[in-house]
Amino acid sequence: MASNHPELTERERQILEAVIRFYVESAEPAGSRTISRRFTLGVSPATIRNTMSDLEEKGFLFHPHTSAGRIPTDKAYRVYVDELMRVRPLETADRFTLAQEISAGGSAIESILRRAAQSLGVLTQELGVALGPRMEQAILEKLELVRLTSEKLILVLSLRGGAVRTIFIEVPGEIADNALLEVQVVLNERLAGLSLGEIRTSLGSRLRDITTGTGSTELLNIFLQEGDALFDVPSPDDAQAVVLGQASLLADKPEFATGERMRRLIEMTETRAELATLLRSRSSATGVSISIGSENGSAIPGGLTVVTAEYHAGGLSGVIGVIGPTRMSYEKVIALVTHTSSLVTDLLAQ
Repeated sequence: MASNHPELTERERQILEAVIRFYVESAEPAGSRTISRRFTLGVSPATIRNTMSDLEEKGFLFHPHTSAGRIPTDKAYRVYVDELMRVRPLETADRFTLAQEISAGGSAIESILRRAAQSLGVLTQELGVALGPRMEQAILEKLELVRLTSEKLILVLSLRGGAVRTIFIEVPGEIADNALLEVQVVLNERLAGLSLGEIRTSLGSRLRDITTGTGSTELLNIFLQEGDALFDVPSPDDAQAVVLGQASLLADKPEFATGERMRRLIEMTETRAELATLLRSRSSATGVSISIGSENGSAIPGGLTVVTAEYHAGGLSGVIGVIGPTRMSYEKVIALVTHTSSLVTDLLAQ
């Protein structure tokens, strides 16, 4: 694979990888002697020190004021993720744990996403995160008409992937049971298998040629007149569509030793609006998506990485992943996120 950073020599790549691996494991700045002892690089500590100085000049390492060692920049992690790391196969125990935890419970989308985010968080020791799908592309499996009172009905929409939505319908007077059943049958024959968006734009043409009894016709006319509103099932508010695991898993990490960074993390988990926008923009990505530190803009606190993969539920899609410090075990996290997205897709297809 062609390098996106031709300014790096092979030696610089080796030493940069060693510094990143050491820092991810220890959270301590790396010095040249430490790197020489921990990694078999075939060069002297003096050569390592000079190379690290060159890497700092090129923007891949920086020198904390309180330490003689150096730590990776966002630019360094990007090189590592794109060109240096080797994703390990997921361990059997982790596969088993994910399968057990995610499948244990209800089959609704919201329930599966909550369990997936929590399980990912525990296994990665990062903040698990998931984004629910938009309803516009939801596929109608079936609908039911249920009488609530003589002048009010409930329209129950069962959507592919397990989601259920209910809509209240006002009617001018009591409609006979046989008319309710007749309209329910007709609507299922004409609309099942279509997305909610398709139903809204074509409902009139799909229902106009139907011949029914008087009571049925009256109810069908309500669907013809109010179809746009009845099938305009809103997606959850973006902030509500975000499902998070346990933010407390990040609290013990050195990156959150300062109160300001923890305050911003708590603010993100409570408001979620900017985070939802960030995740929504990633839902069309193929494979795993990784945004590091400053690449996330103002959506999340600085110094954090977002790793997500897309899941599918019928015609719907969303993302599942983790948020954690840029100093994360990328190989393990990527393997876990990728496998979890596949598990979620498989569960929602059942």
